[in-house]
Amino acid sequence: MAHYIFGYGSLMNSASRQLTGQTSHAITATAHGFKRYWGKVDDSYILSPLVVNRGDGQVNGVLLQVDDQGLIEFDRRERGYHRVTIGAEQIDSDYELAKHDQVWVYIKDQPEPPCDLSPIMQTYVDTVLAGCLEISEQFAKQFVEHTIGWHFPLENDRHQPKYGNLAGVTPEHHSQIDALVALARA
Repeated sequence: MAHYIFGYGSLMNSASRQLTGQTSHAITATAHGFKRYWGKVDDSYILSPLVVNRGDGQVNGVLLQVDDQGLIEFDRRERGYHRVTIGAEQIDSDYELAKHDQVWVYIKDQPEPPCDLSPIMQTYVDTVLAGCLEISEQFAKQFVEHTIGWHFPLENDRHQPKYGNLAGVTPEHHSQIDALVALARA
């Protein structure tokens, strides 16, 4: 039996997830029966990251195979969330999961909306969208379309990053990311 994490935010970015632990290569997938939001996880966060909870929707992301130690490392990274299993029937992917494989996703049952004290942080958006763009521009557009809450406060911290797992983002990404965010916030 293999263990997989379904990553739907910064874990889609290969450089960011390597700051935590080793995984397999990313396998694109869509999870059904979930909704992705911008929302506060707990009071220790200075930003509002992405959160997923059960609901009538779909979330694009990546499947990442991890060993038992990797699962512990990612549990630590994803503090404030809890890990639940996703049934194989809820996953659409070109990759065929084995019958006994286990897929986990980190969720937050009742996220609070972002606010001025805990806004959406631009460097977090940059990390996530750079990860999406590793896959394709269409994948990034799908991420934007299936994420709720783009109207909440967003702080541009590019000049002094506040997101601790910022990685894999170059200045060349900024114009493409800004165009995607402008569509989302329109």
